[in-house]
Amino acid sequence: MDLYKSIAWEMGLGVERSRAALYRQIRNEVTRLSSETRTRPVLILDEAHALRSEVLEEMRLLTNYAMDSQNRLCLLFCGQTELRRRLTMAVHEPLAQRIVVRYQLGPLTGDELGDYLRHLLRLAGTELPLFEPAAVEAIYQATQGVPRRVNAVAHHTLIAAALAKAKAASIDHVQAALAEVT
Repeated sequence: MDLYKSIAWEMGLGVERSRAALYRQIRNEVTRLSSETRTRPVLILDEAHALRSEVLEEMRLLTNYAMDSQNRLCLLFCGQTELRRRLTMAVHEPLAQRIVVRYQLGPLTGDELGDYLRHLLRLAGTELPLFEPAAVEAIYQATQGVPRRVNAVAHHTLIAAALAKAKAASIDHVQAALAEVT
């Protein structure tokens, strides 16, 4: 019910009181967008690995148009590797059969990590080289390039460097950060 309410709200629809009414309202809006405006809505579900099985089944039902002969709603499931395992379960086979593209983001390589950190720094508004090469290598060794871990360690590394009033993060700052992260 909460997911349907969120979807209806994001689509600019009024929120109905019953699950069935919300379901119909969402489907009608998807149909209207598809037929009148030639728009195919994309529903992005982040942290999809945490969705209950009943919710995954509801998402399958939302994609079922004209006995699957029409593809009006695009679902994008984002989640951790647990999602892949769950979708291989027999109970989710009908949903898994509807998945057209699957992609698993792997860890960054050692060569990619420096570029990734520079990119994050650019997004934060700086071009300064705030990580010494040895610090980048230490971050890679500590995180194995897993982006979520990299983000946490890099964040705490920069805090340690700032507290030490250093111009760039060193391997010592990474070590201090690891004490905070783990």
